[in-house]
Amino acid sequence: MQLTLTAISGILLIKNGDNLSNIIWDALLTNQIQLIDNDIFVITQKVVSKAEGRLVYLSNVQVSKQAKEISKTSNKDPRLIELILRESKEILRVTENHIIVEHRLGFVCANAGIDHSNVSSEHGNPDECFLLLPENPDLSAQKIKKALEEKSGKKIGILIIDSQGRAWRNGIIGTAIGVAGLPALIDLRGKEDLFGFKLRITQVAAADELASAASLLMGQADEKRPVVHVRGFPYHLRDSSIRELNRPKEQDLFR
Repeated sequence: MQLTLTAISGILLIKNGDNLSNIIWDALLTNQIQLIDNDIFVITQKVVSKAEGRLVYLSNVQVSKQAKEISKTSNKDPRLIELILRESKEILRVTENHIIVEHRLGFVCANAGIDHSNVSSEHGNPDECFLLLPENPDLSAQKIKKALEEKSGKKIGILIIDSQGRAWRNGIIGTAIGVAGLPALIDLRGKEDLFGFKLRITQVAAADELASAASLLMGQADEKRPVVHVRGFPYHLRDSSIRELNRPKEQDLFR
């Protein structure tokens, strides 16, 4: 068994309205990679968000009373807090530097995934531009998958990832936020172990495991490697949704 991950080089800075599937396809030709069935592309959310126009300027944000109240206990611009509120279902924790929320997409994260790193200003103050997560990452992944399958004639998977922290652990890791054509969760309950005992609770977050592996190649600073090609994924490809990974609130022991 072999799993091969290859960072795709030559992808330039993405702008609003860029066609990501065309850009990835052209980069494949430059990198001399020929697709086969069951290949996967892992794509950082930043390039997806940029292409979909998810860049927001704080100067355009109207601040609510709730945002002003939260700003009193957090070290954040109330306009940024307003964006976090708009992208969230629920505020879970507020500290001086972090606001932990349940994102509208269903997962728990810091600051609703809104980021300022590696975000360039297209026409406004660069200090005031922030990038939101894609509106619907699963749908974004499906569109890229469909376009690349039409170009290649091969069955592939698409994984959109973000860098997120974890409860009880320092540091960030790549985390899946959108999937198309590959399983987000693998249910091993009922499968026998080496000694014939049946697994009772084991479910594998396969999409998150692959996201973390690809994130090692992508980097976090100026590496310019937003897309990783994957070959040898050890599970059968199938339709799925990021919702498979979102733990229901009533089963969440950390809130």
